[in-house]
Amino acid sequence: MLQKTSLRAAIYARYSSDQQSAASIPDQIRLCRRLCEEQGWDVVEAFADEAMSGATHLRPDFQRMQQLAMVGGFDVLIAESLDRLSRDQEHIAGLHKRMGYRGIQIFTKAEGEITELHIGLGGTMSAMFLRQLAQKTHRGLEGRVKAGKSAGGISYGYALDRQPLPDGTYTTGDRVIDPSEAAIVRRIFTEYDRGRSARAIAIGLNRDGIPAPRSGGKGSGSWSFSTISGNWKRGTGILNNELYVGKLVWNRQRFVKDPDSGKRQARPNPPEAWITEDIPGLRIIEDDLWTRVKQRQGAIRDDIRTERAAEPGAPRIERGHRPRYLLSGFLACGCCGSGYIMISDSRLGCAAARNSGTCTNRKTIKRTDVETRVLSGLKDKLLHPDLIQEFIAEFQREIKKERLAALSEQTQAERQLAKVVKEIDNIVTAITQGMFHPSMKAKMDGLEAERASLEAKLAALPQAEPISIHPGIADIYARKVADLVSALNEEDTRAEAADLLRGLIDKINLRPDADAPNGHVIELYGELGAILSLCGDQEGTKAKARSGATGIRQLTMVAGAGFEPAAFRL
Repeated sequence: MLQKTSLRAAIYARYSSDQQSAASIPDQIRLCRRLCEEQGWDVVEAFADEAMSGATHLRPDFQRMQQLAMVGGFDVLIAESLDRLSRDQEHIAGLHKRMGYRGIQIFTKAEGEITELHIGLGGTMSAMFLRQLAQKTHRGLEGRVKAGKSAGGISYGYALDRQPLPDGTYTTGDRVIDPSEAAIVRRIFTEYDRGRSARAIAIGLNRDGIPAPRSGGKGSGSWSFSTISGNWKRGTGILNNELYVGKLVWNRQRFVKDPDSGKRQARPNPPEAWITEDIPGLRIIEDDLWTRVKQRQGAIRDDIRTERAAEPGAPRIERGHRPRYLLSGFLACGCCGSGYIMISDSRLGCAAARNSGTCTNRKTIKRTDVETRVLSGLKDKLLHPDLIQEFIAEFQREIKKERLAALSEQTQAERQLAKVVKEIDNIVTAITQGMFHPSMKAKMDGLEAERASLEAKLAALPQAEPISIHPGIADIYARKVADLVSALNEEDTRAEAADLLRGLIDKINLRPDADAPNGHVIELYGELGAILSLCGDQEGTKAKARSGATGIRQLTMVAGAGFEPAAFRL
Protein backbone atom coordinates (compact mmCIF):
# COMPACT_ATOMS: atom_id res chain seq x y z
CA MET A 1 0.00 0.00 0.00
CA LEU A 2 1.26 3.49 -0.86
CA GLN A 3 2.32 5.58 2.11
CA LYS A 4 0.83 8.97 2.95
CA THR A 5 3.86 10.91 1.84
CA SER A 6 4.20 14.00 -0.31
CA LEU A 7 4.28 12.25 -3.67
CA ARG A 8 3.75 14.03 -6.98
CA ALA A 9 0.48 12.87 -8.53
CA ALA A 10 -0.87 13.07 -12.08
CA ILE A 11 -4.61 12.67 -12.69
CA TYR A 12 -6.10 11.09 -15.80
CA ALA A 13 -9.80 11.34 -16.74
CA ARG A 14 -11.73 10.16 -19.80
CA TYR A 15 -15.27 9.67 -21.03
CA SER A 16 -16.68 7.93 -24.11
CA SER A 17 -19.10 9.87 -26.29
CA ASP A 18 -21.52 6.95 -26.36
CA GLN A 19 -21.37 6.28 -22.62
CA GLN A 20 -21.11 9.50 -20.65
CA SER A 21 -21.52 13.26 -20.83
CA ALA A 22 -18.86 15.96 -20.88
CA ALA A 23 -19.67 16.72 -17.23
CA SER A 24 -17.99 13.43 -16.36
CA ILE A 25 -14.51 14.95 -16.78
CA PRO A 26 -14.71 17.56 -13.99
CA ASP A 27 -16.50 15.00 -11.80
CA GLN A 28 -13.66 12.50 -12.24
CA ILE A 29 -10.97 15.11 -11.64
CA ARG A 30 -12.72 16.41 -8.51
CA LEU A 31 -12.97 12.88 -7.11
CA CYS A 32 -9.29 12.20 -7.86
CA ARG A 33 -8.17 15.49 -6.28
CA ARG A 34 -10.08 14.60 -3.12
CA LEU A 35 -8.29 11.23 -3.08
CA CYS A 36 -4.92 12.98 -3.42
CA GLU A 37 -5.75 15.33 -0.56
CA GLU A 38 -6.62 12.37 1.66
CA GLN A 39 -3.30 10.71 0.85
CA GLY A 40 -1.25 13.91 1.12
CA TRP A 41 -0.15 13.85 -2.53
CA ASP A 42 0.55 16.98 -4.59
CA VAL A 43 -1.25 17.11 -7.95
CA VAL A 44 1.20 18.34 -10.60
CA GLU A 45 -1.05 18.00 -13.66
CA ALA A 46 -4.45 16.68 -14.75
CA PHE A 47 -4.94 15.02 -18.14
CA ALA A 48 -8.31 14.51 -19.82
CA ASP A 49 -9.52 13.00 -23.10
CA GLU A 50 -13.07 13.89 -24.04
CA ALA A 51 -15.34 11.68 -26.15
CA MET A 52 -12.64 9.08 -26.81
CA SER A 53 -12.98 5.32 -26.52
CA GLY A 54 -10.87 3.44 -24.01
CA ALA A 55 -10.23 0.79 -26.65
CA THR A 56 -7.57 2.95 -28.31
CA HIS A 57 -4.31 4.20 -26.82
CA LEU A 58 -3.96 6.97 -29.43
CA ARG A 59 -5.52 9.61 -27.19
CA PRO A 60 -3.74 13.00 -27.05
CA ASP A 61 -3.69 13.48 -23.27
CA PHE A 62 -3.09 9.78 -22.62
CA GLN A 63 0.07 10.11 -24.70
CA ARG A 64 1.05 13.39 -23.02
CA MET A 65 0.68 11.71 -19.65
CA GLN A 66 3.08 8.95 -20.70
CA GLN A 67 5.55 11.52 -22.01
CA LEU A 68 5.55 13.28 -18.64
CA ALA A 69 6.15 9.92 -16.97
CA MET A 70 9.14 9.29 -19.24
CA VAL A 71 10.89 12.39 -17.92
CA GLY A 72 10.04 11.64 -14.27
CA GLY A 73 7.31 14.25 -13.98
CA PHE A 74 5.23 12.43 -11.32
CA ASP A 75 5.37 9.54 -8.84
CA VAL A 76 1.83 8.18 -8.84
CA LEU A 77 -0.90 8.05 -11.52
CA ILE A 78 -4.48 8.59 -10.32
CA ALA A 79 -7.76 7.72 -12.07
CA GLU A 80 -11.35 7.10 -11.07
CA SER A 81 -11.14 3.46 -12.16
CA LEU A 82 -8.91 1.20 -14.22
CA ASP A 83 -11.18 1.29 -17.27
CA ARG A 84 -10.75 5.09 -17.46
CA LEU A 85 -7.11 4.45 -18.36
CA SER A 86 -7.85 1.77 -20.96
CA ARG A 87 -10.27 -1.01 -21.87
CA ASP A 88 -7.71 -2.86 -23.99
CA GLN A 89 -5.84 -5.75 -22.32
CA GLU A 90 -2.61 -5.14 -24.23
CA HIS A 91 -2.58 -1.39 -23.64
CA ILE A 92 -3.37 -1.51 -19.91
CA ALA A 93 -0.74 -4.22 -19.36
CA GLY A 94 1.81 -2.18 -21.31
CA LEU A 95 0.99 0.96 -19.33
CA HIS A 96 1.39 -0.90 -16.01
CA LYS A 97 4.73 -2.33 -17.14
CA ARG A 98 6.07 1.06 -18.30
CA MET A 99 4.92 2.82 -15.14
CA GLY A 100 6.41 0.07 -12.96
CA TYR A 101 9.74 0.32 -14.77
CA ARG A 102 9.91 4.01 -13.85
CA GLY A 103 8.83 3.40 -10.28
CA ILE A 104 5.41 5.00 -10.79
CA GLN A 105 2.43 3.47 -9.00
CA ILE A 106 -1.09 3.44 -10.45
CA PHE A 107 -3.87 4.18 -7.96
CA THR A 108 -7.63 4.40 -8.60
CA LYS A 109 -10.58 5.37 -6.44
CA ALA A 110 -12.47 2.19 -7.32
CA GLU A 111 -9.70 -0.44 -7.03
CA GLY A 112 -7.05 1.20 -4.86
CA GLU A 113 -3.42 0.43 -5.69
CA ILE A 114 -3.28 -1.41 -9.03
CA THR A 115 -1.41 -4.73 -9.03
CA GLU A 116 -0.84 -7.49 -11.59
CA LEU A 117 -4.05 -9.12 -10.36
CA HIS A 118 -6.09 -6.05 -11.27
CA ILE A 119 -4.39 -5.87 -14.68
CA GLY A 120 -5.24 -9.49 -15.49
CA LEU A 121 -8.83 -9.55 -14.24
CA GLY A 122 -9.69 -5.94 -15.06
CA GLY A 123 -8.25 -6.18 -18.59
CA THR A 124 -10.20 -9.37 -19.25
CA MET A 125 -13.47 -7.87 -17.98
CA SER A 126 -12.99 -4.73 -20.09
CA ALA A 127 -12.30 -6.81 -23.21
CA MET A 128 -15.43 -8.89 -22.56
CA PHE A 129 -17.45 -5.70 -22.01
CA LEU A 130 -16.36 -4.28 -25.38
CA ARG A 131 -17.10 -7.53 -27.18
CA GLN A 132 -20.56 -7.89 -25.62
CA LEU A 133 -21.33 -4.23 -26.32
CA ALA A 134 -20.43 -4.71 -29.99
CA GLN A 135 -22.63 -7.82 -30.23
CA LYS A 136 -25.60 -6.09 -28.59
CA THR A 137 -25.19 -3.04 -30.81
CA HIS A 138 -25.04 -5.21 -33.93
CA ARG A 139 -28.14 -7.12 -32.85
CA GLY A 140 -30.03 -3.89 -32.22
CA LEU A 141 -29.05 -2.45 -35.60
CA GLU A 142 -30.13 -5.64 -37.34
CA GLY A 143 -33.56 -5.30 -35.77
CA ARG A 144 -33.85 -1.72 -37.03
CA VAL A 145 -32.89 -2.77 -40.55
CA LYS A 146 -35.47 -5.58 -40.62
CA ALA A 147 -38.05 -2.98 -39.60
CA GLY A 148 -37.06 -0.86 -42.61
CA LYS A 149 -35.39 1.81 -40.50
CA SER A 150 -31.98 3.41 -40.83
CA ALA A 151 -29.13 1.63 -39.03
CA GLY A 152 -26.80 4.59 -39.21
CA GLY A 153 -26.50 7.74 -41.26
CA ILE A 154 -29.05 9.03 -43.71
CA SER A 155 -28.11 8.58 -47.38
CA TYR A 156 -28.08 11.56 -49.73
CA GLY A 157 -31.55 11.98 -51.19
CA TYR A 158 -33.41 11.30 -47.95
CA ALA A 159 -34.34 13.14 -44.76
CA LEU A 160 -35.30 12.06 -41.26
CA ASP A 161 -39.00 11.61 -40.60
CA ARG A 162 -39.57 12.11 -36.89
CA GLN A 163 -43.19 11.70 -35.79
CA PRO A 164 -44.48 12.39 -32.27
CA LEU A 165 -45.44 9.44 -30.09
CA PRO A 166 -48.13 9.31 -27.35
CA ASP A 167 -45.49 9.45 -24.60
CA GLY A 168 -44.08 12.73 -25.91
CA THR A 169 -41.02 11.21 -27.61
CA TYR A 170 -40.39 10.95 -31.34
CA THR A 171 -39.83 8.07 -33.73
CA THR A 172 -36.26 7.34 -34.79
CA GLY A 173 -34.72 5.81 -37.90
CA ASP A 174 -37.60 6.62 -40.29
CA ARG A 175 -36.78 8.29 -43.60
CA VAL A 176 -38.61 10.09 -46.38
CA ILE A 177 -37.44 11.19 -49.80
CA ASP A 178 -35.98 14.70 -49.92
CA PRO A 179 -37.35 16.13 -53.21
CA SER A 180 -34.47 18.54 -53.90
CA GLU A 181 -31.74 15.99 -53.22
CA ALA A 182 -33.64 13.27 -55.07
CA ALA A 183 -33.60 15.49 -58.15
CA ILE A 184 -29.78 15.68 -57.93
CA VAL A 185 -29.58 11.88 -57.61
CA ARG A 186 -31.66 11.52 -60.80
CA ARG A 187 -29.44 14.10 -62.53
CA ILE A 188 -26.30 12.11 -61.62
CA PHE A 189 -27.72 8.81 -62.88
CA THR A 190 -29.06 10.42 -66.06
CA GLU A 191 -25.79 12.19 -66.91
CA TYR A 192 -23.78 9.05 -66.25
CA ASP A 193 -26.15 7.04 -68.43
CA ARG A 194 -25.58 9.58 -71.23
CA GLY A 195 -21.84 9.00 -71.15
CA ARG A 196 -20.46 11.65 -68.80
CA SER A 197 -17.72 10.57 -66.41
CA ALA A 198 -18.05 10.76 -62.64
CA ARG A 199 -15.31 13.41 -62.60
CA ALA A 200 -17.13 15.58 -65.16
CA ILE A 201 -20.41 15.23 -63.24
CA ALA A 202 -18.71 16.29 -59.97
CA ILE A 203 -17.16 19.35 -61.59
CA GLY A 204 -20.55 20.33 -63.02
CA LEU A 205 -22.29 20.00 -59.63
CA ASN A 206 -19.62 22.12 -57.95
CA ARG A 207 -19.84 24.70 -60.71
CA ASP A 208 -23.61 24.96 -60.17
CA GLY A 209 -23.13 25.46 -56.42
CA ILE A 210 -25.04 22.33 -55.39
CA PRO A 211 -24.23 21.31 -51.78
CA ALA A 212 -22.45 17.98 -51.52
CA PRO A 213 -23.33 15.16 -49.09
CA ARG A 214 -22.19 15.83 -45.51
CA SER A 215 -21.17 19.38 -46.46
CA GLY A 216 -22.07 20.50 -42.93
CA GLY A 217 -20.25 17.62 -41.25
CA LYS A 218 -17.11 15.64 -41.96
CA GLY A 219 -17.17 16.05 -45.73
CA SER A 220 -15.06 18.47 -47.71
CA GLY A 221 -18.13 20.47 -48.76
CA SER A 222 -17.63 19.67 -52.45
CA TRP A 223 -18.42 16.90 -54.88
CA SER A 224 -15.69 14.56 -56.08
CA PHE A 225 -15.70 11.64 -58.48
CA SER A 226 -15.35 9.20 -55.55
CA THR A 227 -18.54 10.59 -53.99
CA ILE A 228 -20.32 9.57 -57.16
CA SER A 229 -18.56 6.38 -58.27
CA GLY A 230 -17.49 5.08 -54.83
CA ASN A 231 -16.67 1.38 -54.48
CA TRP A 232 -19.05 -0.96 -56.25
CA LYS A 233 -18.04 -3.98 -54.14
CA ARG A 234 -18.83 -2.19 -50.89
CA GLY A 235 -21.91 -0.43 -52.23
CA THR A 236 -20.52 3.05 -51.55
CA GLY A 237 -21.02 6.08 -53.80
CA ILE A 238 -24.16 7.56 -55.30
CA LEU A 239 -24.16 5.19 -58.28
CA ASN A 240 -23.94 2.06 -56.08
CA ASN A 241 -26.56 2.83 -53.43
CA GLU A 242 -29.30 0.22 -53.88
CA LEU A 243 -31.63 2.18 -51.61
CA TYR A 244 -32.31 4.37 -54.67
CA VAL A 245 -34.17 1.39 -56.21
CA GLY A 246 -36.02 0.64 -52.94
CA LYS A 247 -33.68 -2.05 -51.62
CA LEU A 248 -31.89 -1.67 -48.26
CA VAL A 249 -28.71 -3.74 -48.05
CA TRP A 250 -26.95 -3.88 -44.67
CA ASN A 251 -23.93 -5.67 -43.17
CA ARG A 252 -21.87 -5.65 -46.35
CA GLN A 253 -18.76 -5.07 -44.27
CA ARG A 254 -17.45 -5.06 -40.73
CA PHE A 255 -14.74 -2.99 -39.12
CA VAL A 256 -11.71 -4.20 -37.20
CA LYS A 257 -9.23 -2.02 -35.40
CA ASP A 258 -5.55 -2.11 -36.36
CA PRO A 259 -3.71 -2.91 -33.08
CA ASP A 260 -0.75 -0.74 -34.07
CA SER A 261 -2.38 2.38 -35.51
CA GLY A 262 -5.74 2.19 -33.73
CA LYS A 263 -7.48 2.98 -37.03
CA ARG A 264 -10.55 1.06 -38.17
CA GLN A 265 -10.12 -1.14 -41.24
CA ALA A 266 -13.10 -2.27 -43.32
CA ARG A 267 -13.37 -5.99 -44.05
CA PRO A 268 -16.03 -7.32 -46.48
CA ASN A 269 -18.59 -9.80 -45.19
CA PRO A 270 -19.64 -12.77 -47.33
CA PRO A 271 -22.86 -12.16 -49.32
CA GLU A 272 -24.75 -14.72 -47.23
CA ALA A 273 -24.22 -12.45 -44.21
CA TRP A 274 -25.86 -9.47 -45.93
CA ILE A 275 -29.35 -8.43 -44.84
CA THR A 276 -31.62 -7.13 -47.58
CA GLU A 277 -35.04 -5.53 -47.11
CA ASP A 278 -37.35 -4.17 -49.81
CA ILE A 279 -38.56 -0.61 -49.10
CA PRO A 280 -40.44 0.44 -52.27
CA GLY A 281 -41.54 3.72 -50.70
CA LEU A 282 -37.93 5.00 -50.82
CA ARG A 283 -37.36 4.33 -54.53
CA ILE A 284 -35.84 7.27 -56.47
CA ILE A 285 -34.40 5.58 -59.59
CA GLU A 286 -36.32 3.32 -61.98
CA ASP A 287 -35.04 -0.19 -62.66
CA ASP A 288 -34.21 0.35 -66.35
CA LEU A 289 -32.01 3.40 -65.60
CA TRP A 290 -30.31 1.55 -62.74
CA THR A 291 -29.62 -1.44 -65.00
CA ARG A 292 -28.08 0.70 -67.76
CA VAL A 293 -25.80 2.46 -65.24
CA LYS A 294 -24.66 -0.90 -63.81
CA GLN A 295 -23.93 -2.19 -67.32
CA ARG A 296 -21.82 0.87 -68.13
CA GLN A 297 -19.89 0.55 -64.84
CA GLY A 298 -19.20 -3.11 -65.60
CA ALA A 299 -17.96 -2.29 -69.11
CA ILE A 300 -15.57 0.35 -67.73
CA ARG A 301 -14.17 -2.13 -65.17
CA ASP A 302 -13.62 -4.69 -67.94
CA ASP A 303 -11.73 -2.09 -69.98
CA ILE A 304 -9.51 -1.23 -67.00
CA ARG A 305 -8.71 -4.92 -66.43
CA THR A 306 -7.79 -5.31 -70.09
CA GLU A 307 -5.50 -2.25 -70.03
CA ARG A 308 -3.76 -3.41 -66.87
CA ALA A 309 -3.17 -6.85 -68.30
CA ALA A 310 -1.67 -5.34 -71.45
CA GLU A 311 0.55 -2.83 -69.60
CA PRO A 312 4.06 -4.24 -68.98
CA GLY A 313 4.89 -4.29 -65.29
CA ALA A 314 1.38 -3.33 -64.23
CA PRO A 315 0.41 -4.47 -60.73
CA ARG A 316 -1.78 -7.55 -60.52
CA ILE A 317 -5.49 -6.82 -60.14
CA GLU A 318 -5.71 -8.49 -56.75
CA ARG A 319 -2.89 -6.24 -55.55
CA GLY A 320 -4.40 -3.05 -56.89
CA HIS A 321 -4.75 -1.65 -53.37
CA ARG A 322 -1.01 -1.87 -52.73
CA PRO A 323 0.79 1.49 -53.04
CA ARG A 324 2.52 1.57 -56.40
CA TYR A 325 5.09 4.21 -55.49
CA LEU A 326 7.23 4.86 -52.45
CA LEU A 327 5.10 7.72 -51.03
CA SER A 328 1.69 6.89 -52.50
CA GLY A 329 -1.16 7.82 -50.19
CA PHE A 330 0.90 10.12 -47.95
CA LEU A 331 1.13 13.23 -50.14
CA ALA A 332 -1.34 16.03 -49.38
CA CYS A 333 -1.99 19.52 -50.71
CA GLY A 334 -0.84 22.19 -48.28
CA CYS A 335 -3.61 24.51 -49.51
CA CYS A 336 -6.76 22.39 -49.12
CA GLY A 337 -5.63 19.12 -47.53
CA SER A 338 -6.67 16.92 -50.45
CA GLY A 339 -4.34 14.23 -51.70
CA TYR A 340 -1.59 14.82 -54.22
CA ILE A 341 -2.16 12.20 -56.91
CA MET A 342 -0.58 11.13 -60.18
CA ILE A 343 -2.16 13.32 -62.87
CA SER A 344 0.19 12.07 -65.59
CA ASP A 345 2.78 9.35 -65.96
CA SER A 346 5.37 11.38 -64.03
CA ARG A 347 3.79 14.36 -62.26
CA LEU A 348 1.77 14.86 -59.08
CA GLY A 349 -1.00 17.40 -58.55
CA CYS A 350 -3.81 18.33 -56.16
CA ALA A 351 -6.76 15.91 -56.44
CA ALA A 352 -9.31 18.58 -55.51
CA ALA A 353 -8.04 20.93 -58.20
CA ARG A 354 -8.20 18.21 -60.82
CA ASN A 355 -11.28 16.20 -59.82
CA SER A 356 -13.65 18.72 -58.32
CA GLY A 357 -12.23 22.14 -59.22
CA THR A 358 -12.55 23.33 -55.60
CA CYS A 359 -8.85 24.10 -55.05
CA THR A 360 -6.87 26.81 -56.82
CA ASN A 361 -3.56 24.97 -56.49
CA ARG A 362 -2.72 24.03 -60.07
CA LYS A 363 0.99 23.50 -59.39
CA THR A 364 2.47 20.10 -60.23
CA ILE A 365 5.71 18.41 -59.25
CA LYS A 366 7.56 15.36 -60.54
CA ARG A 367 7.11 12.29 -58.38
CA THR A 368 10.81 11.50 -58.55
CA ASP A 369 11.67 15.00 -57.29
CA VAL A 370 9.53 14.49 -54.17
CA GLU A 371 11.05 11.08 -53.45
CA THR A 372 14.59 12.38 -54.03
CA ARG A 373 14.15 15.28 -51.61
CA VAL A 374 12.66 13.07 -48.89
CA LEU A 375 15.36 10.41 -49.27
CA SER A 376 18.14 13.00 -49.46
CA GLY A 377 16.87 14.59 -46.29
CA LEU A 378 16.81 11.19 -44.63
CA LYS A 379 20.37 10.46 -45.72
CA ASP A 380 21.74 13.84 -44.65
CA LYS A 381 20.03 13.71 -41.26
CA LEU A 382 21.19 10.18 -40.54
CA LEU A 383 24.77 11.27 -41.26
CA HIS A 384 24.60 14.02 -38.65
CA PRO A 385 27.48 13.72 -36.09
CA ASP A 386 25.02 13.23 -33.23
CA LEU A 387 23.48 10.20 -34.90
CA ILE A 388 26.90 8.79 -35.75
CA GLN A 389 27.80 9.15 -32.08
CA GLU A 390 24.59 7.34 -31.15
CA PHE A 391 25.47 4.54 -33.58
CA ILE A 392 28.91 4.16 -31.97
CA ALA A 393 27.38 4.15 -28.48
CA GLU A 394 24.93 1.42 -29.51
CA PHE A 395 27.82 -0.55 -31.03
CA GLN A 396 29.65 -0.32 -27.70
CA ARG A 397 26.56 -1.48 -25.81
CA GLU A 398 26.22 -4.56 -28.03
CA ILE A 399 29.91 -5.43 -27.62
CA LYS A 400 29.59 -5.00 -23.86
CA LYS A 401 26.53 -7.24 -23.84
CA GLU A 402 28.43 -9.99 -25.67
CA ARG A 403 31.38 -9.53 -23.29
CA LEU A 404 29.15 -9.88 -20.24
CA ALA A 405 27.63 -13.05 -21.68
CA ALA A 406 31.12 -14.53 -22.17
CA LEU A 407 32.18 -13.52 -18.64
CA SER A 408 29.04 -15.10 -17.24
CA GLU A 409 29.89 -18.40 -18.93
CA GLN A 410 33.45 -18.24 -17.62
CA THR A 411 32.31 -17.46 -14.06
CA GLN A 412 29.85 -20.34 -14.09
CA ALA A 413 32.53 -22.77 -15.29
CA GLU A 414 34.99 -21.55 -12.63
CA ARG A 415 32.40 -22.03 -9.87
CA GLN A 416 31.61 -25.54 -11.07
CA LEU A 417 35.32 -26.40 -11.23
CA ALA A 418 35.87 -25.15 -7.67
CA LYS A 419 32.98 -27.33 -6.51
CA VAL A 420 34.42 -30.42 -8.25
CA VAL A 421 37.90 -29.81 -6.82
CA LYS A 422 36.42 -29.48 -3.33
CA GLU A 423 34.60 -32.82 -3.70
CA ILE A 424 37.83 -34.49 -4.88
CA ASP A 425 39.71 -33.10 -1.87
CA ASN A 426 37.01 -34.39 0.48
CA ILE A 427 37.32 -37.92 -0.94
CA VAL A 428 41.12 -37.82 -0.69
CA THR A 429 40.87 -36.67 2.93
CA ALA A 430 38.45 -39.50 3.73
CA ILE A 431 40.77 -42.10 2.18
CA THR A 432 43.79 -40.82 4.16
CA GLN A 433 41.72 -41.17 7.33
CA GLY A 434 41.05 -44.86 6.61
CA MET A 435 37.45 -44.49 5.38
CA PHE A 436 37.97 -46.06 1.95
CA HIS A 437 35.02 -47.71 0.21
CA PRO A 438 35.04 -49.37 -3.27
CA SER A 439 32.35 -46.91 -4.48
CA MET A 440 34.74 -44.01 -3.87
CA LYS A 441 36.89 -45.06 -6.85
CA ALA A 442 34.01 -44.75 -9.31
CA LYS A 443 33.03 -41.43 -7.76
CA MET A 444 36.64 -40.18 -8.00
CA ASP A 445 36.94 -41.24 -11.66
CA GLY A 446 33.77 -39.29 -12.53
CA LEU A 447 34.95 -36.18 -10.70
CA GLU A 448 38.37 -36.28 -12.36
CA ALA A 449 36.75 -36.55 -15.79
CA GLU A 450 34.47 -33.57 -15.03
CA ARG A 451 37.47 -31.63 -13.73
CA ALA A 452 39.41 -32.23 -16.95
CA SER A 453 36.38 -31.18 -19.04
CA LEU A 454 35.91 -27.92 -17.13
CA GLU A 455 39.62 -27.06 -17.30
CA ALA A 456 39.57 -27.64 -21.07
CA LYS A 457 36.47 -25.46 -21.42
CA LEU A 458 38.04 -22.60 -19.47
CA ALA A 459 41.23 -22.85 -21.52
CA ALA A 460 39.18 -22.56 -24.73
CA LEU A 461 37.25 -19.44 -23.63
CA PRO A 462 38.68 -16.18 -25.06
CA GLN A 463 40.49 -13.92 -22.65
CA ALA A 464 38.77 -10.66 -21.76
CA GLU A 465 40.10 -7.71 -23.74
CA PRO A 466 39.38 -4.00 -23.35
CA ILE A 467 36.60 -2.67 -25.61
CA SER A 468 38.12 -0.81 -28.53
CA ILE A 469 36.47 1.05 -31.38
CA HIS A 470 37.72 0.62 -34.92
CA PRO A 471 38.87 4.00 -36.26
CA GLY A 472 36.74 3.49 -39.37
CA ILE A 473 33.47 2.80 -37.52
CA ALA A 474 31.98 6.12 -38.65
CA ASP A 475 32.75 5.24 -42.28
CA ILE A 476 31.06 1.86 -41.80
CA TYR A 477 27.94 3.62 -40.50
CA ALA A 478 27.99 6.02 -43.46
CA ARG A 479 28.14 3.10 -45.89
CA LYS A 480 25.21 1.43 -44.15
CA VAL A 481 23.14 4.60 -44.48
CA ALA A 482 24.07 4.91 -48.16
CA ASP A 483 23.06 1.27 -48.67
CA LEU A 484 19.71 1.97 -46.99
CA VAL A 485 18.94 4.84 -49.31
CA SER A 486 19.98 2.74 -52.31
CA ALA A 487 17.75 -0.13 -51.17
CA LEU A 488 14.72 2.14 -51.25
CA ASN A 489 15.19 2.58 -54.99
CA GLU A 490 16.39 -0.88 -56.05
CA GLU A 491 13.81 -3.03 -57.82
CA ASP A 492 14.48 -6.20 -55.79
CA THR A 493 14.30 -4.60 -52.34
CA ARG A 494 12.09 -1.56 -52.98
CA ALA A 495 8.82 -3.15 -51.83
CA GLU A 496 10.10 -4.33 -48.43
CA ALA A 497 12.17 -1.21 -47.80
CA ALA A 498 9.30 1.05 -48.84
CA ASP A 499 6.92 -0.69 -46.41
CA LEU A 500 9.36 -0.07 -43.55
CA LEU A 501 9.82 3.58 -44.49
CA ARG A 502 6.09 4.15 -45.01
CA GLY A 503 5.47 2.83 -41.51
CA LEU A 504 7.37 5.85 -40.15
CA ILE A 505 5.46 8.49 -42.15
CA ASP A 506 2.10 9.96 -41.18
CA LYS A 507 1.71 12.44 -44.03
CA ILE A 508 3.67 14.73 -46.33
CA ASN A 509 2.33 18.19 -47.18
CA LEU A 510 3.26 19.84 -50.48
CA ARG A 511 2.70 23.59 -50.49
CA PRO A 512 3.27 25.74 -53.60
CA ASP A 513 6.10 28.25 -53.16
CA ALA A 514 7.76 29.98 -56.09
CA ASP A 515 11.03 30.38 -54.15
CA ALA A 516 11.28 26.71 -53.07
CA PRO A 517 12.97 23.94 -55.10
CA ASN A 518 10.61 22.48 -57.72
CA GLY A 519 8.11 25.21 -56.76
CA HIS A 520 7.05 23.36 -53.58
CA VAL A 521 7.82 23.37 -49.87
CA ILE A 522 7.69 19.81 -48.52
CA GLU A 523 6.68 19.20 -44.89
CA LEU A 524 7.08 15.69 -43.50
CA TYR A 525 5.10 14.43 -40.48
CA GLY A 526 5.46 11.11 -38.68
CA GLU A 527 7.63 8.78 -36.63
CA LEU A 528 10.42 9.21 -39.17
CA GLY A 529 10.65 12.67 -37.68
CA ALA A 530 11.11 11.15 -34.22
CA ILE A 531 14.08 9.17 -35.53
CA LEU A 532 15.61 12.15 -37.30
CA SER A 533 15.10 14.27 -34.20
CA LEU A 534 17.87 12.36 -32.42
CA CYS A 535 20.25 14.82 -34.03
CA GLY A 536 18.25 17.85 -32.86
CA ASP A 537 18.77 20.03 -29.80
CA GLN A 538 16.10 19.03 -27.31
CA GLU A 539 14.41 21.25 -24.79
CA GLY A 540 12.04 19.18 -22.69
CA THR A 541 9.88 17.23 -25.10
CA LYS A 542 10.07 19.89 -27.78
CA ALA A 543 12.95 20.56 -30.09
CA LYS A 544 14.20 23.97 -31.09
CA ALA A 545 13.57 24.98 -34.68
CA ARG A 546 16.78 25.09 -36.58
CA SER A 547 17.98 25.13 -40.16
CA GLY A 548 20.79 23.23 -41.80
CA ALA A 549 22.62 23.09 -45.05
CA THR A 550 20.25 20.40 -46.31
CA GLY A 551 17.27 22.71 -46.05
CA ILE A 552 15.49 20.55 -43.46
CA ARG A 553 14.02 22.45 -40.52
CA GLN A 554 12.62 20.64 -37.54
CA LEU A 555 9.39 22.21 -36.28
CA THR A 556 8.24 19.94 -33.45
CA MET A 557 9.44 16.69 -32.00
CA VAL A 558 8.01 14.18 -29.58
CA ALA A 559 10.10 11.02 -29.31
CA GLY A 560 8.71 7.53 -28.94
CA ALA A 561 6.44 5.28 -30.94
CA GLY A 562 2.78 6.18 -30.78
CA PHE A 563 3.31 9.75 -29.64
CA GLU A 564 2.56 12.98 -31.47
CA PRO A 565 4.22 12.97 -34.92
CA ALA A 566 7.15 15.22 -35.63
CA ALA A 567 7.24 17.66 -38.54
CA PHE A 568 10.12 18.53 -40.85
CA ARG A 569 10.42 20.98 -43.67
CA LEU A 570 12.40 19.85 -46.68
